[in-house]
Amino acid sequence: MLKRRTFLQSSSLGLAGLPFLSLPKLDKAVLPEKLSILFQGDSITDAGRSRGSYYPNAARGMGNGYVLHAATHLMGEQPKVDWKIYNRGISGHKVFQLANRWEDDALQLQPDVLSILIGVNDYWHTLSYNYEGTVSTYENDFAALLERTKKAIPKVKILIGAPFFLAEGTAIEADKWQKQFPAYQAAAMQVAKDFDAVFIPYQKVFNEALKVAPTSYWCPDGVHPSMAGNYLMAQAWLEAFQKLFG
Repeated sequence: MLKRRTFLQSSSLGLAGLPFLSLPKLDKAVLPEKLSILFQGDSITDAGRSRGSYYPNAARGMGNGYVLHAATHLMGEQPKVDWKIYNRGISGHKVFQLANRWEDDALQLQPDVLSILIGVNDYWHTLSYNYEGTVSTYENDFAALLERTKKAIPKVKILIGAPFFLAEGTAIEADKWQKQFPAYQAAAMQVAKDFDAVFIPYQKVFNEALKVAPTSYWCPDGVHPSMAGNYLMAQAWLEAFQKLFG
């Protein structure tokens, strides 16, 4: 028992510096009675979801990543809200592929809140899959997608997640990513600013987490988070979500 108590105390001290450690309590007074949320993105959002479970609030349709963590927290914390939560992330996708399916997988769902995490493949596939897009392609495509969204759903609230990488991940060519990928992150931040979206600083979250545990714990390949990494992402997402209704 003494050893267990000592371990818990030391663990708590070690994690004290992590952002978003405690899941935030949602303020009942500021949430509407009905709320529809759409998560969009690539494999990090997809997280192995069942494509056949496409109705809102379907557990199998949430995947096993940060979306599931965030959705269960929202629904468990606020059972009186009429939630409709969708995950439409698809592994491997880039911005232009989101655009190709946007009518069916976004606009027709008419979300109140749109959460997008996209960008890793827009860069990664230039290294491995003969994709010829550039950072300008990424930024322009992203802006066009949100312009289209705003015209169709003028009151939609938008969350944009920072695409991220961990340099020591097994799938990362560190020199290339460190030199080139920050431009994509800056582009995502600029798009968020241009469209009055709340920006989620996932790169900062993981950078802080690396002070406590290694890449292999949070995100082994440097791109796809572990269970622990998804927990951190969900906390960061919930923190950003609160700002939409604060």
